[in-house]
Amino acid sequence: MKIKIRLTILFTVLAVAILLVFAAVLYWSSEKSREKEFYLVLQKEAITKANLFLGAQISPETLHQIYSNNRQILHEVEVAVYDTSFHLLYHDAVEIDMVKETKAMVDDIYEKGSLKFYQDRWQVIGLKYRFNNQDYVVTATAFDEYGFKKQQNLLKNILLMTLVSTVFIFAAGYFLSNRALKPVQDIIDEVNKISVTNLDLRIKPPRYKDELFRLGQTFNAMLDRLEDSFDAQKQFVSNISHELRTPLAAIIAELELSQRRDLTVDEYVSTINNALLDAERIVKLSNSLLDFAKAHYDRSEIAFKEIRVDEVLLDACQQLQQSQADYKIHLNFQEDLELEQWISAYGNPYLLQVAFVNLLENACKFSDDHQCSVLISSDESDMTVTFTDRGIGIAAEELEHIFTAFYRGSTANSFAGNGIGLSLTKKIIELHQGQINVVSQKNHGTTFTITLPHL
Repeated sequence: MKIKIRLTILFTVLAVAILLVFAAVLYWSSEKSREKEFYLVLQKEAITKANLFLGAQISPETLHQIYSNNRQILHEVEVAVYDTSFHLLYHDAVEIDMVKETKAMVDDIYEKGSLKFYQDRWQVIGLKYRFNNQDYVVTATAFDEYGFKKQQNLLKNILLMTLVSTVFIFAAGYFLSNRALKPVQDIIDEVNKISVTNLDLRIKPPRYKDELFRLGQTFNAMLDRLEDSFDAQKQFVSNISHELRTPLAAIIAELELSQRRDLTVDEYVSTINNALLDAERIVKLSNSLLDFAKAHYDRSEIAFKEIRVDEVLLDACQQLQQSQADYKIHLNFQEDLELEQWISAYGNPYLLQVAFVNLLENACKFSDDHQCSVLISSDESDMTVTFTDRGIGIAAEELEHIFTAFYRGSTANSFAGNGIGLSLTKKIIELHQGQINVVSQKNHGTTFTITLPHL
């Protein structure tokens, strides 16, 4: 069911419910008013009959005749007069006797002064009447035919008006919901026009700055991110293709060259070594791409546990020196680093080791002395790992681009690499809810600072 129909039905049900409550209150108040007015009529009739019988001393036969004549035309009030000893002095219609008075009833009326109740649908009133210093009990009853017919007509009118109102309320609700949701339909129509080929299109938000305006802005912000993501993906694929094509083309060229002419043993060895170096470049690029993909997983999909950062750093140093024996790493600890939890974190040891290896390798590779100094420090909330080298440095205008995938600075073009390391490192640190900062001066060295929350 569409939201428009749901809103219309909900609006109709709510409005009709409120209407029915008001109608019920109106009917109830009308019924109470009818009942009160008819009790007054019964009271007047009772007093009038008692005055005629006791004061005017009209004979019971005459009063019976009047009652019988009136009864043929309308529901005449039936009156009975008793003394305080429960002796019946007068009764309009003993043969009918709708009230069927009892001594207990008469005593109750005499004690309370008046009594009102229903006998079937007939209203009954009993009251104490004093005449010539003597007390009497008078009862009167009748069926309010005219009043009940008015109530029935009122009920019919209420039901009819409720039915008619329901139709109008539904129509009004449908119109209002359709009007209110039109901007949503406009947004849907504009979104349906957007595809991969025209991601530059944007939604025109409604003119009123309400929730739908914010929805349009949210869609546009999402489209901005999608466009950036698609552009980055295209650039990423283009860079991967370039990085893979270069070593593969070199391998093919070396092998084709060796196939076309006779070579000496040394030349064959040189060709094999060159092809092997290019193959290692491909393997290293593949491993970097796999790590890059892992670092882009959702945090909830990566296994995290309590780890000691100093142990992960030592493993990273050992891994790097196994492949590059001439690299030297100086590892230092803050003097007052006493508590174990100050150098412990919640993270993934493999990914952190990849990040540390990238920073260590860059520091040593871009330094003439192939050395890197590492300092681990901590405070009450975070731990800090600082990587410092005295290498070629990074130009100030290039610092903001170094964490972009496949970006290589002007000073790094003469060194082997694929431009993934730093972007991968930043993503890994962000997965661990940390931060990475860099300070560098060209030809004076670079310092990378990693901040991680400890346990």
